[in-house]
Amino acid sequence: MIDQQIEIPTKDGHTTTFITHPERGGPHPVILFYMDAPAIREELRDMARRLGTSGYYVMLPNLYYRSGVMELGPLPADPEAPERKRMFQLMASINIPMVMEDTRALLAFASGQPAARLDRVGAVGYCMSGRYAINAATQFSDRVKAAASVYGTHLVTDQPDSPHLAPGKTKAELYFACAETDIYAPSEVIEQVKASMQGANAEVEIYPGTHHGFAFPKRPVYDRDAAERHWERLLSLYRRTLWS
Repeated sequence: MIDQQIEIPTKDGHTTTFITHPERGGPHPVILFYMDAPAIREELRDMARRLGTSGYYVMLPNLYYRSGVMELGPLPADPEAPERKRMFQLMASINIPMVMEDTRALLAFASGQPAARLDRVGAVGYCMSGRYAINAATQFSDRVKAAASVYGTHLVTDQPDSPHLAPGKTKAELYFACAETDIYAPSEVIEQVKASMQGANAEVEIYPGTHHGFAFPKRPVYDRDAAERHWERLLSLYRRTLWS
């Protein structure tokens, strides 16, 4: 495996991007891996590497670069802790148009890399970034063939780029992995997403007994069985859509 950390120029500066891909056998389909709210950390790099070992050119960009922030470090459990308040401020400082501009820059960079294959791209986003992965499929529909939201938030909004409106904007296969108990995506929201995906090339799956964050090994809510199921779903999704 080859790991790199690259400064990729964007409309608003440079995003530090972790890239991992196999040493041989390229070019490899690109996977856009969008971080969750606690930012870049080794836990996410390891998850990117797991995708990479399956034959992908994985790009994990720092979405907080506009604020000059890369890694937040350990976060206290107390929601009123200053560190957590700072995280929520950072999360609110970015939006779908910004991240889609960053995505454009990532794809432009990858287009010049011999190890990357740009005709078939996948996306995955966790937590705050589920909406970004789905929007990558709608806004770059000529290249993004599969997108997954894993316990994504803001899945139903009154904006035209709301993830639940994705059917009709893309032919990509969409997958929503949802925690059974999630204050950031309660059951009524998931039911709206399910209803909007009727007849689309999409699946909305609720993981029984899980809580928001279940796929992250360092979280207290980590659920090994559910996490492994999410990996099986992701890898199957990409095998179906990125290798034909």
